[in-house]
Amino acid sequence: MQSRSIKHTGWLSLGVAATALTLAACSGGSDSSESADTAPAANTAAAAPAAPAAAAAPAASDTATVSGATLASFTGDPASGETVFLQCKTCHEVQAGVNKIGPSLAGIVGRAAGTIAGFNYSPANKNSGITWTKEKLFQYLENPQRVVPGTKMAFAGIPDEQKRADVIAYLEQQ
Repeated sequence: MQSRSIKHTGWLSLGVAATALTLAACSGGSDSSESADTAPAANTAAAAPAAPAAAAAPAASDTATVSGATLASFTGDPASGETVFLQCKTCHEVQAGVNKIGPSLAGIVGRAAGTIAGFNYSPANKNSGITWTKEKLFQYLENPQRVVPGTKMAFAGIPDEQKRADVIAYLEQQ
């Protein structure tokens, strides 16, 4: 009986580890500059203070980043961007017409947000008024929830400016 219990616990542990790795991939992994304070609380059901009102999204034409970095300060490397894009492939494809959990990113640069036919966008994204310029993508990829509050894209962002520039260079080539 004890052997069966150990085997069950082993499979359960494997499942938990696989789930954690998948979530880490979707959130861009960990960054040593992130503090433990940014991690979600272990027990969110406990009485927590009410969340402050969400800040208004930047205007559709505003491309200012939280860090103050601008895309013009970086030279994107498409080959490196392809590697960075691996974390996006769980939800997105660069092949036209192939939607997954997220829409195809083929031709994203210059496209209006929420316009891929047949993809069920969140109202926040569809009604954002955004045109995906390289600069707007640079801002969005830093923190998607800041730029389009209410987006259903569950991705924490890419804090590294060079990696953002690289993935944009890769997407621009697609």
